[in-house]
Amino acid sequence: MQEKLWHKSYAPGVPPSIDYENITMPEALERSATNYPHNTSFIMMGKKISFSQLNDLVNRFAAALADLGIQKGDKVALILPNIPQVVIATYAVFRLGGVVVMNNPLYTERELEYQLNDSDSKMAICLDLLVPRVLKLKDKTGVETIIACHIRDYLPFPKKQLFPIVKKDMHRKTDPNEGVLDFFDLVNKYPPNSPQTDVIFEDLAALMYTGGTTGVSKGVMLSHKNLSVNVQQLKGWIYDAVEGKDTVLGIFPFFHSAGFTAVMNQCIYRALSVPLIPRPEPGVVLEMTQKYSPEWFPCVPTIYVGVLNHPDFPKTDFSCVTGCISGAAPLALETIREWEENVGATIIEAYGLTETSPLSHANPWRGKTKVGSVGVPVQDTDCRIVDLETGEKDLSIGESGEILLKGPQLTQGYYKKPEETADAIRDGWFYTGDIGYMDDEGYLFIVDRKKDMIIAGGYNIYPRDIDEVLFEHPRIQEACAVGVPDPYRGETVKVFIVTKPGENLTEEEVISFCKEKLAAYKVPKLVEFMDDLPKSNIGKVLRRKLREMEMEKSKEM
Repeated sequence: MQEKLWHKSYAPGVPPSIDYENITMPEALERSATNYPHNTSFIMMGKKISFSQLNDLVNRFAAALADLGIQKGDKVALILPNIPQVVIATYAVFRLGGVVVMNNPLYTERELEYQLNDSDSKMAICLDLLVPRVLKLKDKTGVETIIACHIRDYLPFPKKQLFPIVKKDMHRKTDPNEGVLDFFDLVNKYPPNSPQTDVIFEDLAALMYTGGTTGVSKGVMLSHKNLSVNVQQLKGWIYDAVEGKDTVLGIFPFFHSAGFTAVMNQCIYRALSVPLIPRPEPGVVLEMTQKYSPEWFPCVPTIYVGVLNHPDFPKTDFSCVTGCISGAAPLALETIREWEENVGATIIEAYGLTETSPLSHANPWRGKTKVGSVGVPVQDTDCRIVDLETGEKDLSIGESGEILLKGPQLTQGYYKKPEETADAIRDGWFYTGDIGYMDDEGYLFIVDRKKDMIIAGGYNIYPRDIDEVLFEHPRIQEACAVGVPDPYRGETVKVFIVTKPGENLTEEEVISFCKEKLAAYKVPKLVEFMDDLPKSNIGKVLRRKLREMEMEKSKEM
């Protein structure tokens, strides 16, 4: 690769380009099962599954799916949290050359109906509690077969026996009269002989849907090459995770691209162990950290904030943690500082999008970390900053514009959406819709989303600038700024705030604090206190949702 500005910022020993191994993820599982048969792959509430057992389960389920008619190219929808079945099902579909369609189990009926139809899914594998919802959609979609998964299936004794009794609201029996098949029954019915399907590197492997925070969700097409290449880029970046030994906490949901690639696929490729967290909550994360002593702690900013403010935080031993990685949303500078002061481990901020599989940038591991930056482009990845008006003029160092990306991890495009694909990918460059700037060492700083920008009285205001200031306030736990309609300024700034437990704050105090640290046109005019901010499935604060709430209020007035 041609020498780039940021290559000099790489950590010692990290090359700017990689000679990629032509290996698909199901082949990587075979290799890990051969090299580390007895090592633990995934842990579910104390139940350990070895790599050999995982490979066996994948082969059995692949045989079952083949018998149910799944062939190369067929779309299989997964609607599951972080439980073993999501891994088994994903790799079984991969083995058959099928395409996994990842869905958030918290989606409404309307959201699921859209994605099942848009993806052409012919089978749905879901949590037992979601069966009634999926059954309602069977006649409205192309789904022909429903397979139910139970959380109890991969629990250790005696939890497995007690779970249906203790957690009645988290268990639903599979009723054969509904025409719903049982995952565990299928796995036990078939031998571990997976049908041989010719799967090549360029074949479509997964449809990962964009969050829909900027409109209708789009199915991002990721090939086996995209997934494998991004895993290999991450391996080259975080180069000293010990293969066959280290533990990574499974906080990121696997139905999100960050969890899918950076945790599930990465750990199978490198034979790392993952304690699964089906529902990431600060208390559970602290408990699992104490119990499994993970070397690697990847999660979203809201988890870091929640953990820091949890009463059990001071009692939890973090000395095991080697690396902390944050992604999927901006991390407040104050949170980084507080974490490093209390834990002693540096948080490496990373950046990427579903369309880049997702990793495109990261602060150099064991290299120079810049607080507030998402780092430099990873190996074989190119980045440009262009003007917002034409999207064609390259801007100078330090100038803010739209971020463009190019690399082998870049998506093939949006499923069945050629116009959107052509608009987003031009001459091989992906237009991210994010605004940022690059410094003289190639480090990228995200300013905001293009569509989140507030234009008040002719001034461009980036909400993140305001968020950062509010996070510095000692009594504020979470904050989010949005633009709301204003008859005079066009838009004005409103902030939504969650105070720390036991703290009180007034609107006047918030505005006064901001006046000391922000230009007058950026100071919020409106303040609203909330118990919680609306968040996505991975804990990303939904700025769009807050804007929509305001629009509804204005209609009612």
